Amino acid sequence: MTELNAGSKPRVHAWPHERPGSTWRYAVAGLSASLVGLGLARFSYTPLIPALIAAKWFSASDVVYLGAANLAGYLAGALAARAVAARIGAVRALRAMMLLATLSFFASAAPVSFTWFFAWRFLSGLTGGIIMVLAASVILPHTSPARRGIVGGVIFAGVGLGVAASGTLVPLLLKEGLQQSWYGLGALSAVLTLASWWSWPAEAKTATAPSHHAKQHHTPTAARALLIQYGLNAVALVPHMVFIVDFVARGLGQGIAAGSRYWVLYGLGAIVGPLITGHLGDRSGFGPALRAAFLIEAAAVLLPTVSTAPVSLIVSSVVVGGFTPGIVPLVLGRIHELVPHSTEQQRATWSHATTSFALCQAAAAYGFSWMYAQTGGDHLVLFALGGAAVVLALAIDLGLALTTRRA
Repeated sequence: MTELNAGSKPRVHAWPHERPGSTWRYAVAGLSASLVGLGLARFSYTPLIPALIAAKWFSASDVVYLGAANLAGYLAGALAARAVAARIGAVRALRAMMLLATLSFFASAAPVSFTWFFAWRFLSGLTGGIIMVLAASVILPHTSPARRGIVGGVIFAGVGLGVAASGTLVPLLLKEGLQQSWYGLGALSAVLTLASWWSWPAEAKTATAPSHHAKQHHTPTAARALLIQYGLNAVALVPHMVFIVDFVARGLGQGIAAGSRYWVLYGLGAIVGPLITGHLGDRSGFGPALRAAFLIEAAAVLLPTVSTAPVSLIVSSVVVGGFTPGIVPLVLGRIHELVPHSTEQQRATWSHATTSFALCQAAAAYGFSWMYAQTGGDHLVLFALGGAAVVLALAIDLGLALTTRRA
């Protein structure tokens, strides 16, 4: 998706596809897409969970399963993205997904049945998966190497903006009613879709290097391990992503407003997370940066199991929120370090990584939903399992580093 040159500083000269003044317009289009398809279509559901239960639209266990439907849709979108782009074009696909995400909000305002709601939650997840795979790949070829880190950070910061927007708007919209909340989110999504409609760049043709075709099917061991680590990281994010508002609101008995405040903090972390991690990767190398990220993330995910004091929950929410999109530029950069000479293989590896993330995230969401129901709503077990997953990711990384040194 990107063409970073590992081990060397990017040159600042003009880029063939880059048009003066257009770079940031493209970046804002990408930000709008990630805000609609991920920040709103996925994350706005979390602060709505207690209200859906209180309004008796669905039972507590059904509401959690509906949240997991979005993650299953995300997996389907990640798998289908390249085929959809090949059929209708990546830019058309991105516009269509933003429209579909907008429609899903309005459709969710009518609780016709569990099946109806499940289908629309699934489709909203589908839009996020396709946007995640395609948005940066459309924009970054038009960006000079010197700007790709910051432009990528802007694109993925849309996730955090969506989280913060949903956490801020949902409590206000809920004062008007649950149905009106869905309409309000749909209206915001429609505005962003229309505002960004003409801001996408023309699609650049993918340059393929025939000399590398023979090596296309060979993936370094470290890159294959990275796919597993990225999947485990997805598992670690699920407890906060799906349950943090409900944990505070009902588990700790502090109410929806208090839970939503922690969700806003989660979103604020997600806004700055990609910018910080991308900068760290540029300065220290993406391998060491990713290792440090796993360590910090493990501590943050496990923190609620040790203390539920406000300061602990604030730190946990901000840090895990930061790594939700912040892990993306680190994994992208690491892929380019591990597969430095083939753009096509880099893109294929990123596609596999996104699929691994989506698959593990969907499996964890359903597994944690089942465990939540079986334990009578014990949130702390979920945080413990999430922390264990990222600790395992760190152990794999350290084990591989030790093995490589001995070899």
